[in-house]
Amino acid sequence: MVIERDILDILETIPDPEMPISILDLGLIEEIEINDSSVHVTVLPTFVGCIALPVIADEIKLKVGELEDVETVEVQFIYDPPWSTDRITTKGKTDLATHGITVPDGTTCGCTSHAIGVDLRITAIACPWCESNETTLTSPFGPTRCRSIHFCNSCRQPFERMKKV
Repeated sequence: MVIERDILDILETIPDPEMPISILDLGLIEEIEINDSSVHVTVLPTFVGCIALPVIADEIKLKVGELEDVETVEVQFIYDPPWSTDRITTKGKTDLATHGITVPDGTTCGCTSHAIGVDLRITAIACPWCESNETTLTSPFGPTRCRSIHFCNSCRQPFERMKKV
């Protein structure tokens, strides 16, 4: 008989198609239901319309379906409760940092101000490479909808930041 820990171990091996982190450490898994030989996995996408969702669903179905005693795997995407960066595990934050991606920790504002023609670009977001706060927002638009691009003025390296959702 399959148990939830077996499924969690499998989900930990499935990487997010757009980031160097497992879907489990990214906090996408909301619930796992096991009913005899059927498994139902409920997933919280990072954003509505995320183009990686079909790939994630296929990987979950394929890998969980390989477990002994599992005959069917169903994946459901829900948007309530909404996903947030608070769901990312400590291991996930470390994994992202080693690839130059920071995660909001609630101590700094991840928003941008649009006050009367003034565009502030100094972010004071810690650089994942050298931990300096001398950083600049380069673009609010990153390689995916959930990331922005920043630049460290100390070590002169670009890095990405997960948007606070």
